[in-house]
Amino acid sequence: MINYNENFINESKHDLLNRGFLYGDSVFESIKIINNKIIFWEDHYMRLMSSMRVARIEIPDNYTPEFFKSQILNTISKVNSNFYGRVRLSVFRDGGGYYTPVSMSPNFIIHCAISEVKNYLIKNGDFKVDLFKDYYIQDNLLSNLKTNNKLINVLAGIYSNENNLDNCILLNNKKNVAEFLNGNLFIVNENKIKTPSLDSGCLKGVMRKKIIEYSKFFPEYNLEETTISPFELLSAKEIWLTNSILGIVPVTSYRNKIFTNDLAKIFIKFLNKKVTDF
Repeated sequence: MINYNENFINESKHDLLNRGFLYGDSVFESIKIINNKIIFWEDHYMRLMSSMRVARIEIPDNYTPEFFKSQILNTISKVNSNFYGRVRLSVFRDGGGYYTPVSMSPNFIIHCAISEVKNYLIKNGDFKVDLFKDYYIQDNLLSNLKTNNKLINVLAGIYSNENNLDNCILLNNKKNVAEFLNGNLFIVNENKIKTPSLDSGCLKGVMRKKIIEYSKFFPEYNLEETTISPFELLSAKEIWLTNSILGIVPVTSYRNKIFTNDLAKIFIKFLNKKVTDF
């Protein structure tokens, strides 16, 4: 089910040559829904508005939190009265033009998909990762945005499949760790939790923000946003992939190193308590 500018249709049958498709002139949010509750909605909305400002997409007066919340709830109600799953809210620049747009006005699309997984959990089985070194993320502000310009991530996903990996770690142009192909990265070692700082070029992830925020409830650990070299990965006790849909995914192996997931399990339990309190 797609909500295309307040019109409910099964598939978009018009505006296929939009600027989001032609030039990646688009920003979006991937949002988890639990029992019709929009998880971390305020954070998603604020990031969407911030991304639109950076991308110089006009923000209409009616693009309020209440407006988009009602549009999301109306959309998922067309699928299931008790919805569990994910929503993608995409905003792309309207109008024509080539690289230079002729309009700054936006259009939006809301797409939803049901999930069998209701809460955050740690799946059994291996989660094997390695570095992706064919191309590098640039360490600038644009890399922090969740945009349609994700070709490096797509190629990293293909590389993962070709090499029997579950995911890949992306590096920035300075050869430091930036993120996973579909989420942020955290490492745990002794009493320290580290994640690449935003000036590394990593995504300004909502789940990344929540883990940084919630780390204050774990005073025995010091969380640091910093530069992480690939060499530090092998000395870590735990490595996490984080995003809004999956929560925390602990890595089981990188190269020849096997990792634990003790803190990840505790943090997942804490996350589930937080989202049920909504």
